[in-house]
Amino acid sequence: MRDHEHSNIAGALGVALVAALLLASRPAFAHLVDGSATGGFVGGFAHPLFGLDHVVAMIAVGLWGAFLSPPAIWLLPITFPMVMAVGGAIAILGVPVPGVEIGIASSAIALGGMIALAARPPLVIAALIVGAFAIFHGHAHGAELPPGSDAVAFSVGFVMATGLLHLAGIAFGLLTRWPAGRIGVRAAGVGIALVGALFLSKAI
Repeated sequence: MRDHEHSNIAGALGVALVAALLLASRPAFAHLVDGSATGGFVGGFAHPLFGLDHVVAMIAVGLWGAFLSPPAIWLLPITFPMVMAVGGAIAILGVPVPGVEIGIASSAIALGGMIALAARPPLVIAALIVGAFAIFHGHAHGAELPPGSDAVAFSVGFVMATGLLHLAGIAFGLLTRWPAGRIGVRAAGVGIALVGALFLSKAI
């Protein structure tokens, strides 16, 4: 298959990913869960999946890690859930974090932009960027812990769901092994940034 055909396929995959994410969009943010969600592990696991803003950011972490190659492909998806759990604990303890919704939307813009621009900062800087945004996502989840729920089980649930979203991003990001695949991944980065911009417009 010729290079331009690979490019067309990769570009189509990127567009398809973004379209699927947009079609799955809900008007609520990731931390605004409808009445069907419950506390405990099940509620925590379902929580990240209710909002497009959270989903695209989690996929972006995996995508960027795959784009940066080892050890970033594992370090970034490990850093995010660990720091996110800290953010959740802060919320459960009642400690406020200003601008949570803006931070969540900005994470999609920043991470999507890094992918779209093929940014390759030092690994420490990339981990700091991912960790900083993880605080906002974790705080949003922790703040929505249903009264009387098991905080530990809830936290384990949303951390595990987040990890699976990272793995989805890594799987798609493996397309970067081929030149045409890099085009598709960067196109997905553009779409993720646009989704973040949409949510930012609602948050401000």
